[in-house]
Formats: sequence, C-alpha cells, structure tokens
Amino acid sequence: MNSDLDPALDLSDQLHELLCGAPEGLSEYQLIQALKARHSTHIPHLELTDKLVLFRTHFLVFNALYRLRDQLNGEGTVQLAISPLCVQLLPHTPGTAALSELDPLREYYLDLSNLRDTTEKDVEKLLASFWTRMQGSEEKLAALELFGLHSGSQPLSLAVIKQRYRQLVSQHHPDRGGSTSRLQSINKAMEILQRYYS
Repeated sequence: MNSDLDPALDLSDQLHELLCGAPEGLSEYQLIQALKARHSTHIPHLELTDKLVLFRTHFLVFNALYRLRDQLNGEGTVQLAISPLCVQLLPHTPGTAALSELDPLREYYLDLSNLRDTTEKDVEKLLASFWTRMQGSEEKLAALELFGLHSGSQPLSLAVIKQRYRQLVSQHHPDRGGSTSRLQSINKAMEILQRYYS
C-alpha cells in the first residue's frame, strides 16, 4: 500500500483502500492513525485530547464509513461491518443491505447537522454516557482499547493493566493539561478491567 493516500480521493474511498489492505479489520483508532500517517486532508490533524476534535474526527470517519457501506451494498460485492472496535470488509450476504438501511446509527452519522450542531458540552454528555451503554464483553474490549492493550501483543495481568493505568492517569491528569472527562473514562475502564483480571 502507498504511504500516501491519493488526496483527490473522497474519505470513503481512502477508508476503503485502508480496509482492503487489512482483511482482519481495523479499529476506529487504527483507521484514524492510518489516515493521519498518510496525510489525509479530510480529517483534522490536531490532538485527539480535545473533546470536540475527537468528536468531529470520529463523526467524519463514521459518516464516510456509512456512505461506503451504502455504496458497497449497492454494488453487492462485499459488505462493511462497522464498530469502533473493528471495521472490516466481509463477504457479501444477500439481504443485509435492507437491514443496514434501518440502522439508527446510520441515520445519525449521515445527518451532517449532527456534526455542525454538536457543542463541547454535548460531547461531554456523550462521553459520560458511553460507559453506561457498554455491557458484558463489549465493556471489557472497550476498556482494553482505551488502555491500548487490545492487540494481544503482550500477556495481560492486573500488574500490566495497573502500570498502563498509572501511565494514562499521569498523561491525562487535568493538572497536566488533560481533560477531566478523559480521566473519568480511564478510571471507569480500570474499574471494569479489575473485575475481569482480579
């Protein structure tokens, strides 16, 4: 794959190119990092520690992913599975296109007024409600992803998790320019992971 994406390509096409090169799928975070590394002009090149930048980047990527999914459904060649933890191209299954059109998330991300009208206060509410919506193994995966420990590259133990927790708290503490809501998310993730690894 080229180190630079064609700047003339739409964001959906750039994401399609990245996903074609990763048959096992990529997380949203990996897609954003790949777009930044390849100098995509379609997303903000600012730190994701700012809540509004994080939301806008997330929204632009998911808007493009849902547009890509609609396009691929129309072609009937492959289908696109969309989740923050894994975005993946899968073999086409007849009948899935109609189901995906009833997806409320699709409606949300394809409505650009949600991007335009969302304020920083709205983003704080969304972040606060994120963990309450996570249940079962999804919450564990989300917590591991937040900690950057989801790749399975190292054996996980409570000691490894606590070490990563201390690093993240130090990095994102409001006294060091971090955000309170991010620190709350890190604390919540630690609480979740302690239940699974104690």
